[in-house]
Amino acid sequence: MESALIVVDIQNDFCPGGVLAVPDGDAIIPAANSLLAAYPISVLTQDWHPLNHCSFASAKSLPPFSLDTSAEPPNVLWPDHCVAGTKGADFHPALQSWKARFIIRKGTRKELDSYSAFFENDGVTPTGLSGLLSSLGIQRVLVCGLATDYCVKATALDARRVGFKVVIVEDAIKGIDANPGDIDKAKKQMRDAGCMFVQTYELLAKI
Repeated sequence: MESALIVVDIQNDFCPGGVLAVPDGDAIIPAANSLLAAYPISVLTQDWHPLNHCSFASAKSLPPFSLDTSAEPPNVLWPDHCVAGTKGADFHPALQSWKARFIIRKGTRKELDSYSAFFENDGVTPTGLSGLLSSLGIQRVLVCGLATDYCVKATALDARRVGFKVVIVEDAIKGIDANPGDIDKAKKQMRDAGCMFVQTYELLAKI
């Protein structure tokens, strides 16, 4: 079965020292590098926001982590992060990004956010990734990266929605758990959708 690796948002702003850091987010980088070396068809996703992006609390003159009640359902508003062309938007320097075959940039439009690598947050507008992978004969995607309870979950669920088999590399994901239990809930949602969970060593042993 043809497989592709999707490495989600291992960027400076989401790693320790970044403005929206996932706790120990950089700890998964060695596993991600091992997977990038092993899978010739690989995709890096990259938040790539314009200034005054709709997900920024500053764009609404609200404090970070407020709820945007003008949206339905209400969305969390974040600190300014991963602004296109800034150091925060760059891939973490320890990530061997040159080994990836493709880069998908998301959240590039001011009025529309995107957690998933497959669809914008309206659930309708595609990023083009599904068509790209299908054209390459991909049937299964392996997902790792940041953060388990946001962009990893959204990517995995949308991959299932468009018909891919999905494997979550459990030792190569990290979550935020802003509300205690969010990570466990996210994993349950992914399992309930038919995603499998494996460890990096299990995948590498089969290659």
